[in-house]
Amino acid sequence: MKIAFQNGENLLHVSDNSSECDKDTFFLLTDQNARYQGNAQEQGCTHFISPTECLSLLGIDKKIKIIGITGTNGKTTTAAAIYSLLLDLGQKVGLQGTRGCFINEKRVEDKSLTTPPILQTIKNLKMAVDEGCEYFVMEVSSHAIVQNRIDGLFFALKILTNVTQDHLDFHKTIDEYIAVKSRFFEDESLKLINSDERHIRFNRINAFTYGIEHPATYKVLAYSLKEGISAAIAKKEKVYDFESSLHGFFNLYNLLAAISAVDLLHVAGMEEICEAVSHFGGVEGRMQVVSQDPLVIVDFAHTPDGMEKVLESMKDKNCIVVFGAGGDRDRTKRPKMGAVAERYAKWMIVTSDNPRSENPDAIIEEIVAGIQRTESLHVKVDRYQAIEEALGMQKKSDVVLILGKGDETYQEVAGVKYPFDDRNVVLEILARLAKQK
Repeated sequence: MKIAFQNGENLLHVSDNSSECDKDTFFLLTDQNARYQGNAQEQGCTHFISPTECLSLLGIDKKIKIIGITGTNGKTTTAAAIYSLLLDLGQKVGLQGTRGCFINEKRVEDKSLTTPPILQTIKNLKMAVDEGCEYFVMEVSSHAIVQNRIDGLFFALKILTNVTQDHLDFHKTIDEYIAVKSRFFEDESLKLINSDERHIRFNRINAFTYGIEHPATYKVLAYSLKEGISAAIAKKEKVYDFESSLHGFFNLYNLLAAISAVDLLHVAGMEEICEAVSHFGGVEGRMQVVSQDPLVIVDFAHTPDGMEKVLESMKDKNCIVVFGAGGDRDRTKRPKMGAVAERYAKWMIVTSDNPRSENPDAIIEEIVAGIQRTESLHVKVDRYQAIEEALGMQKKSDVVLILGKGDETYQEVAGVKYPFDDRNVVLEILARLAKQK
């Protein structure tokens, strides 16, 4: 990637690809490309800078406050909620994560990695600074921590959502995964930690907590999950109330983290922050209600813990759950996902997610290995047919939950991405079923 930055009256060319370098280009040295420094020199490059030097040269380092959020689940919703609250409170703010990059309510980059390469992050930060943003909210993945893709960034606030099993195809063991997440919180920067997450290790200097079950700086005293979320938060001796249209116990955590974070940034008083929560409508593909009657919800949940949180939030309803598991990813979670579905669902329809280079039937077989109650199990390899079957068998008291892909607009099979959006498929099938009545 080669980017031209306007820096005052000067145009600064920076690249993290040695083959794109020349005598007028700065080669941004990272852990991933340092071995290609010699190749950059052969191209005529004589300017080599670190991410820290690049941020300083562009004047970014002191002009914007970066809020970094890591955790297995909840990063996207928590980041979006903080972004929404800051905007509602009159701040200029950027947001970077799984859904792309947004600056002051405008999308400036499409979906990418949860945490892109550092040069892309620097580009997004520079755009945010140029647009007058004082805050920049970003998701931080465990891969990015391991690969030092956040080197050079100074975080004004670091937030932990939770740590559960995921990415063991990359990290190999849950202990290694926890150690990576913990590394993000080793320094003395301002931190906000989920007090109900008992595995993480963190530096207690400048650390604040939020939670529901254990003592915390920001603690939920009471809550209701009927027709949305309403809750009372205690901060020191004072109690504050908020309401939201979002569903689920896990979203109570996400909103609590967002409220606590904005309060720690001293943007506004707790009353004003809590009032602004009602304006946040959630994130596409995260507990997204695609149809109200019949009730059909699409969610990104693709881990045992993520599935449990979604299904537990609907435990008072008869659930028909459609799900699969991604190919070329942690195989150990597949039977666990099957077991979670069995625990909560009235009917289970196991199908393809993104099989990638794996055989879809083999993935499904590994999921089904975790299911004992086979009389409630249907298998449909074709995802369209699986959704069609779920909607066809749905009764008025049932909710159909379609999990795993959220707002993805494709299905990846054998290296090819085919257009496929769970939400559009639902609407298309419901429209056809309505005509047949």
